[in-house]
Amino acid sequence: MKTDKIYLVGFMAAGKTTLARALAKRLGWEAFDVDELIEQRERLTVAEIFAKHGEPYFRAVERQVLLEQLPKRHAIVATGGGTFADVQNRAAILRDGASVWLDVPLDRLIGRVPADGRRPLAADRTGFERLYHQRRAAYEQAHVRLDAGRASVDALVEQLVDWLEH
Repeated sequence: MKTDKIYLVGFMAAGKTTLARALAKRLGWEAFDVDELIEQRERLTVAEIFAKHGEPYFRAVERQVLLEQLPKRHAIVATGGGTFADVQNRAAILRDGASVWLDVPLDRLIGRVPADGRRPLAADRTGFERLYHQRRAAYEQAHVRLDAGRASVDALVEQLVDWLEH
């Protein structure tokens, strides 16, 4: 086994949470979702946190929640879309476990993101595309890249299990 901790990174709607749960179940590990932990702590949705407190506040809470995940082992951590884009967060993740980038083409992500306001940074299509291109440079620094655009969750789980074992 190459590692006892995996961080799933990638753009919003890449499938990080879904894959984290499936992979954790397959490995008998725990799954954690950074955005869900933030919402539990703040008792607000991500969109409400952005609206009420702004993105800088959200990013500060995100860092705290991420740092709280560091001691956990045998864990899959689904990060938020912007978590790995932050230099300090990325350094902590790269030191602590294996980072796996779920690479999904922009057009597929656009189709997956609901226009219901739950994802505040997806409200503006031009801004969404710009953010996607900005964050790719950070995601490319992950230990492993998975082409997650068309693969099923089961296929991605098997790819990761195979990677972990060899």
